[in-house]
Amino acid sequence: MATEVNDGVAAAVSEVNGGDVEKTVVTFTAVKPKVFVEASKVAEAVAFYKGAFGAEEVNRVNHPKRKADQELPVLVSAEVKIGSSSVIVSDVSEDSSATEKGVGSGLVFCLETEDIEAAVETAVKAGAVADGEITEGEGACYGGRVGKLKDPYGVVWTICTPTEKKCGDVEA
Repeated sequence: MATEVNDGVAAAVSEVNGGDVEKTVVTFTAVKPKVFVEASKVAEAVAFYKGAFGAEEVNRVNHPKRKADQELPVLVSAEVKIGSSSVIVSDVSEDSSATEKGVGSGLVFCLETEDIEAAVETAVKAGAVADGEITEGEGACYGGRVGKLKDPYGVVWTICTPTEKKCGDVEA
């Protein structure tokens, strides 16, 4: 079986009986990164993302067997929307889908805004830690001014100015 990719659409190509070629087209509608936090801190993390980045909670999953009076948390995961993108905040309990039971996977999120100072200040007031000063940045998905933060759950966020060059325009 071979895979072709054209204009962001993946197609699996395989030969079927008699040498005919069968093509299955797969179109993705979204990418939803999943951020893992300690099992007892999912609700706290969602509240942080609301306060720090103006996230809107669009969905939540409660554990079907957990009760509010139990030691284990009721909230297992929640989907939050920041701008036009969604992020899933999930626990790292034994039954989670995390490949490693830890936080801080080396993932960095880039948020674009014209008002970097206000965005960094809001996130710091909500509990994030600024990493250095706001600087002129160069990199794959940002240019211009950039601030760097680490949230209380070990996730790194860069706050940068929108640029003409989009991530898809960057050469690998």
